[in-house]
Amino acid sequence: MHTLRAGMLTRSRSQGGAAAGGKNPSPVKRPCKVRRLDVAYEEDPEREKGGRVQAPSWEPQHWREQLANIRTMRSRRDAPVDQLGAGHCYDTSAPPEQVQRYQVLLSLMLSSQTKDQSKVKYIKQTSTILRQRYNGDIPSSVVELVALPGVGPKMAHLAMAIAWGTVSGIAVDTHVHRIANRLRWTKEVTKSPEQTRTALESWLPRELWNEVNGLLVGFGQQTCLPVHPRCQACLNRTLCPAAQGRA
Repeated sequence: MHTLRAGMLTRSRSQGGAAAGGKNPSPVKRPCKVRRLDVAYEEDPEREKGGRVQAPSWEPQHWREQLANIRTMRSRRDAPVDQLGAGHCYDTSAPPEQVQRYQVLLSLMLSSQTKDQSKVKYIKQTSTILRQRYNGDIPSSVVELVALPGVGPKMAHLAMAIAWGTVSGIAVDTHVHRIANRLRWTKEVTKSPEQTRTALESWLPRELWNEVNGLLVGFGQQTCLPVHPRCQACLNRTLCPAAQGRA
């Protein structure tokens, strides 16, 4: 009997509520959960798990010795990149700072290995975009930088480091790509600078990312040449697999 009355009371209340409003109340819409998309080349690989930094699963043999030897060979800092690199081709006294950042990006675009006609086309297009969308400044993220005409990942990472003081990834050009494969700094042979960048970032400590580009570019300009590398003058001649293959 008590159960029957409770059931009748429940039905009565539900019918009364519907009648009072005329219609059953609409279900409350929950806000959509925004999905966050991570950019691969701006993630920090040294993520902590359980409060400890995870060590890389693989790293090349003798890389610390090889890197120390390259530092010794590059101690004079007299390679072309040391005088003509993007870090030396902008006016540090030009106000405001956005002008300096634009000069950094412009120098990087001018140094690209494309025909001059293409460079002019890209520079004009990019300059128009910067004026319209960024008030004459340059973007402060890799994603926005590589979206500009004529700007690739290497330029973007260098622009982030030089113009914004942010290490977003390793800038890999033909020199870094070549040397990394010769020293076996990649677990497998890579076929493009972007593959090399991904491979290097998987094991190279992040505090070395900003240094490695200028270090290896100058080394590639002076010693580890594309054709006829000067292996006999290299301190890594006994540690370099490529040099051993030429012996």
